[in-house]
Amino acid sequence: MSLGCLLTAIVTPFDADLAVDERAFVNLMHHLAAHGSDGFVVCGTTGEASTLEDHEHLRVVELACQERPPGTTIIAGTGSNNTRHACHMTEKATELGVDGILSVTPYYNKPNRRGLVAHYREISQATDKPIVLYNIPSRVVLDVPNDVLAELAQIDRVDYVKQANNANLAQVDGLGLYAGNDEVFARTLDLGGLGGILVASHVVGEQMRRMVDEPHNRAEIDASLQEMFQAMGVTTNPIPVKAALNLLGHKVGGLRLPMTEADESETTVVRTALENLGLLGRH
Repeated sequence: MSLGCLLTAIVTPFDADLAVDERAFVNLMHHLAAHGSDGFVVCGTTGEASTLEDHEHLRVVELACQERPPGTTIIAGTGSNNTRHACHMTEKATELGVDGILSVTPYYNKPNRRGLVAHYREISQATDKPIVLYNIPSRVVLDVPNDVLAELAQIDRVDYVKQANNANLAQVDGLGLYAGNDEVFARTLDLGGLGGILVASHVVGEQMRRMVDEPHNRAEIDASLQEMFQAMGVTTNPIPVKAALNLLGHKVGGLRLPMTEADESETTVVRTALENLGLLGRH
């Protein structure tokens, strides 16, 4: 099955006490589906999975599956640097009804090639759903070269890669290609990739959908969104996108430590990008 083309790595809204705000999550998911998204990565990096307790993490996955907008897919982030934990979360998410699994490269412990292969073999046995490998060396230290990705593609159910190392962006035999960074979404589509797992689609989803539907206008649309893509990287994700959503009236709350909310200068960058695209009235 197809997991979709424009997949939003959805934030996890928090209330004033930094508890998961379930109503805000469901409202945001439906808003995004109405504005270009055809699927959601739940509890990924942008969803602050690293500061969710397991029971919270699985509840958000459950909520996404229960309340999914019609025609959309749900991909659960279940990665860990502990293979047993990754398998446990993968198994539980599968039971909850997800359409796919996003599994990040093990971080901090830096497994070698043999360890990576063994890790993903174990995960593949914990689910009957397709697995999206997630290569993001800027966060996990370890880069997975394309020849290793091709080896991992030989594992049953390892069907896709979210490529967040722009230098590695290329088709790999056996893997459907998803852009892991907003600024290479157009390039990924031009390469024949399937789409992207995106952050800026929280606020410019309709424009990014046009990049799929109007390939002849893709370069122009991409150029018009570069300021927004840069604003989403003004500091560590998901700080800027939560700032943008809050400015636009979506009550997604703050962030759990060690993440902190956008400061005045960061908020100004985000606000200016929203204003320049006509998404926010000028003050």
